[in-house]
Amino acid sequence: MPEDPQVILATDCGSTTTKAILIEKKGGEYRQTTRGEAPTTVEAPFEDVTMGVLNSVSEIEDLSGRKLIDDEGHIIKPAKGNVGCDLYISTSSAGGGLQMMVAGVVRKMTAESAERAALGAGSIVMDVISSNDKRLPHEQIQRIRQLRPDMILLSGGIDGGTTTHVVELAELVSAADPKPRLGSGFRLPVIYAGNQAATAPVEAILKDKTDLCVVENIRPVLERENLGPAREKIHDLFLEHVMAQAPGYKKLMSWTDAPIMPTPGAVGTILQTISRRQEINAMGVDIGGATTDVFSVFGGVFNRTVSANLGMSYSISNVFAEAGLENVMRWVPFHMDERDLRNRVKNKMIRPTTIPQTLQELIFEQAVAREALRLAFLQHREFATTLKGVQQERTIGDTFEQKSSGQSIVQLMDLDLLVGSGGVLSHAPLMSQTAAMLIDAFQPEGVTTLAKDSIFMMPHLGVLSQVHDKAATEVFEKDCLILLGSCVAPTGKGKEGKECLSYSIDLPGGVKEEGSLKVGDLRLIPLELGKTAAARLSPSRGFDLGEGPGAAVERTLKGGTVGIILDARGRPLTIPEDPALRTERVTTWIRALKIYPDEGLKGT
Repeated sequence: MPEDPQVILATDCGSTTTKAILIEKKGGEYRQTTRGEAPTTVEAPFEDVTMGVLNSVSEIEDLSGRKLIDDEGHIIKPAKGNVGCDLYISTSSAGGGLQMMVAGVVRKMTAESAERAALGAGSIVMDVISSNDKRLPHEQIQRIRQLRPDMILLSGGIDGGTTTHVVELAELVSAADPKPRLGSGFRLPVIYAGNQAATAPVEAILKDKTDLCVVENIRPVLERENLGPAREKIHDLFLEHVMAQAPGYKKLMSWTDAPIMPTPGAVGTILQTISRRQEINAMGVDIGGATTDVFSVFGGVFNRTVSANLGMSYSISNVFAEAGLENVMRWVPFHMDERDLRNRVKNKMIRPTTIPQTLQELIFEQAVAREALRLAFLQHREFATTLKGVQQERTIGDTFEQKSSGQSIVQLMDLDLLVGSGGVLSHAPLMSQTAAMLIDAFQPEGVTTLAKDSIFMMPHLGVLSQVHDKAATEVFEKDCLILLGSCVAPTGKGKEGKECLSYSIDLPGGVKEEGSLKVGDLRLIPLELGKTAAARLSPSRGFDLGEGPGAAVERTLKGGTVGIILDARGRPLTIPEDPALRTERVTTWIRALKIYPDEGLKGT
């Protein structure tokens, strides 16, 4: 593999579309120059994923004028002049991605650690089986047979502890005699990452029926998680078993210069890389048609969750049912007939590729998106916790601070960067709409930089970061991320009309912006992309920007395509219940951030 590649080709084989990007070194820095896409060809009638790859790369050839495919249909390497590339890498979620089941002795301890390991490796966790999940053994066996996962991760017990329960879980898997989803002639991969004292009996039970791999314990002691070995083994088995059985993947693997990664795992990898290099806490969300993925890195700890029932097309009815009509409608500045609303939702579900045709339809769809994002974030925050089941040492000072074990590590006041991705966020007609959806759903606190993934190239950059950290980071910062701006949001509650925040901001060109906001206000101050401003922010008594109630802070605010958003609506955000007052308040917020034109605020 070349140490200093000049031309890098990367593809992401999605479930419906294969996306290719070309990265070139120009003037001493790496930039993304061309993008192509084509339908994914993993299913009938083609049943060869490389056809979609070559079709997407052919589009890059047409647009860039660089020849990348030879007459035999192979990618040309290395680059010479205007022909070929030095490095080719790929990710994939075609064929449904990586589907796993996890099993652990205690649902809220080892089973949850195993789930974190599987999600972090880019899998969809189909079910979690534990000794205390209240299902009878025959029900658990039936569930394993019914789901037919790509692999199973088995965990339980601390090293040297009791072996009884984890051995019983192994017996359940053995009794189910599971068959893999792909490749009927192969044995199902099972990873054992539990009490090492139980390794021998687990091997005796499973080695003849499954392809068993043993790695270090996920929870060697109660106070520590050890997810790395299990995640690495999941990646290896994904390549060896799952990908190898999908049509055309053996050929694709022979082309790539690095192991193919599951798409969500690659997105998590680039977020971790950026967080580490910039020494920041970061969060990303990818909202799709069927699922919403949330990724976070706080204090160097990575977490990922998949909300499999929250999406904008196939799962839109679930969002509507889970959030409730009132919660969706609180973001809409006009009255809509309930029957009409429900028809719109069902139409979107049965015709998932349709996009809004009128401004009213766009406003409604973005209202649903806010609720899908909000619910996915709540699920993520509940899952991304400190270790459960650990007796934490307490001091006299702690007695007055009710900290329980299992506290969420997702603290919004510590969040530095929030990145939005997925159709409804990336392709919103106005950047202010993307910013508003992120702020309303996640309710960031203190000072947070907002950004969006321009053309969904985070998966490509995630796998690239494994082989060329510098190239991945440069392209991420310069071409992938579109900075929307900075959000300033004090936490706390106060009476409407009372002062919440005063500010003094030194803008470029010697311009000073000063003023104050009352509780419930939103204000937009333009600040161009690439510019920064020094701000002194003084929250009123009872409001906090990270230094304590009423304490002033000085921050450097980043500009963007939207600018600086001052949000004095308080946290948690509350919206009036009275319909007339709610409509008036939401309309005021929309106008403050210039989210929709005025003619769209009256409804049909």
